[in-house]
Amino acid sequence: MIKVAMVNMKGGVAKTTLAVNVADYLSRMAKKRVLLVDLDPQFNATQCLFSPTDYAAAKASGRHTITAVFDDSPHAAISPVTGAAASSAIPFSDIIPWHLKDRYDVLPGDLELYRLDMTPGQGREYRLKRYLEEYSKGKNIDFVIIDTPPTPSHWMMSGLLASDYYLVPVRPEPLSRTGIDLLRGVIGRCATNYGHNIECAGVVLTVTDRRTTVFDDALDVLSKDPFWKDKKFKADLPSRTKIAKAQGLQQLILDTDVQDAKLALAQIANELISRTEK
Repeated sequence: MIKVAMVNMKGGVAKTTLAVNVADYLSRMAKKRVLLVDLDPQFNATQCLFSPTDYAAAKASGRHTITAVFDDSPHAAISPVTGAAASSAIPFSDIIPWHLKDRYDVLPGDLELYRLDMTPGQGREYRLKRYLEEYSKGKNIDFVIIDTPPTPSHWMMSGLLASDYYLVPVRPEPLSRTGIDLLRGVIGRCATNYGHNIECAGVVLTVTDRRTTVFDDALDVLSKDPFWKDKKFKADLPSRTKIAKAQGLQQLILDTDVQDAKLALAQIANELISRTEK
């Protein structure tokens, strides 16, 4: 089981777009069994995959979200016979991801994640790692793709601690490129404070227009940087209005007729496989 965290210190870099679509390609075209984990409290990845009606209905029926993984506090259960009693946290083995399609399951996000207190020393930052270890028992899971929040937080750190690799989507613009250097500090703290070494799977340029000078500048900057120069993926994800519109209707890149984006997605996903399946 290869676990990959999608991370950047800046929003608006198509991180979620890359996460949900790489997972879709891996499951649909590469025939890999994939679990997507939506760790962003804004749960944008979940909204790309489930309609508001379906999401609300699933939650109302008792289906679990990412909140169940981190909520280890006891809850009061009220019985008309025995009265109030404390119930323990939900066992990891009882937290079942939602099935989206063949070989593609999702542990959806939840705004309720905000109400949980992630205080250092509680051990909650390791709960996603332990959950994935439990969930994978007896299952042939090939990839776990973790969509992390675009800000430094305990949630981002939890995603990194649960992962073997991190993949960085970055727009070809100066502020976004600055974010990837700040990210290296977060990765460094992950190794220093938690003793967890995570490998960089690479950098993917996103929302690109190859005709622009900012795209050329981004290539130049990355090619000259000692750390990032060998990390850039060969393909980049182009900026296309159709992709954003389709996402609002829970449609993915492979469902569209945007051929250059389909080709780019295939190249990115296959390069991710080659970089991580060692």
